[in-house]
Parts: sequence; structure tokens; C-alpha cells
Amino acid sequence: MKRNLLSIIILALLVVNIVLSAIMMVSVTSASRKTAAMVADISTIIGLEIEGLPKSDVSPSVSMADTEVYSIVDEMTIPLKKGEDGEDHYAVGNVSMSMNTKHKDYKTYSESMANMEGIIKDIIYSVMAEYTLDEIRADSDGIKQQILTKIQERFESDFIYSISFNFLYS
Repeated sequence: MKRNLLSIIILALLVVNIVLSAIMMVSVTSASRKTAAMVADISTIIGLEIEGLPKSDVSPSVSMADTEVYSIVDEMTIPLKKGEDGEDHYAVGNVSMSMNTKHKDYKTYSESMANMEGIIKDIIYSVMAEYTLDEIRADSDGIKQQILTKIQERFESDFIYSISFNFLYS
């Protein structure tokens, strides 16, 4: 009889423990959610993103079905700014641009992209020539963004939403 009574007391304590644990988890979870929401609000106010620093010109998300890639036909050889070593360095490679086919300016400019290659190349040359080899290797994404911004300013449109390049440096 004592064993059965002891088993019932242990079972009752176990049920009380489970109930108290559930209550504690609910209260901790709601407090955690409120804290996460507060941190998100504060980071939004001061301009931070969870992934890192804010991106000034966030390109719109364009599906692959709505994307056309225009590649500059000729391989480009770009002389870079002299670095600390005093040597001449070059970037040799190809550049391509992603265009949004659903954009209102796409039809206007897409047919004449081959005629405008000279303007685009000039922008790429002028931006990349401002950097040394070490600077380009350290911040290629920033340089891509700068090239994209200048191209968008020149076209007065953002139908080109991304720049990709594949350069070898010497």
C-alpha cells in the first residue's frame, strides 16, 4: 500500500512539474519574442540589417524568368591605378549586365544595347581605373555597385539591375 501511495505522490509531483515547466516556457517565449521585436525595431530605426550594413541601393528582386543578360562582346583590358608596389596592373575579363524584361524602359534600350556598348565600357573603364589591384580585390562588390549606379544614372533608368564581371588581374 505504501508503494502505491508513493507512486501516486511521485506521479502528482511529475504532473505539477510538467505544468510549471509549460507555464515557464510560455512566459519565457513571449518575453523572448517581445525582445526580438524590440531589437528589430531599434535596428530598423538606426538603419542596420541583420545580415550587416545597410545596402544603399537594394536591387529589386527580379525572377530569372524576367531577366535577360547582356554580355559585352569583347574582352576588356583595363589599366588599374598604380598601387604601393609601383607596378602597372591590369584587369582582363568580361562584363555582363542583368536586365529586367518587365521594366518599362526595357524595350526602349534593349534593342540598342550593342550600339551603347562604348558608353558602358567607358563607365566601366573610368570606375575601375580609379582603384588599385588591392582595392579591387578587397571590395569588388562595392565597385560593381558603383558601376551599376553610374550606368543607371546614364540611362536614367534602373532596368539594368545587376552587374557581373569576371576579371583576371595581373
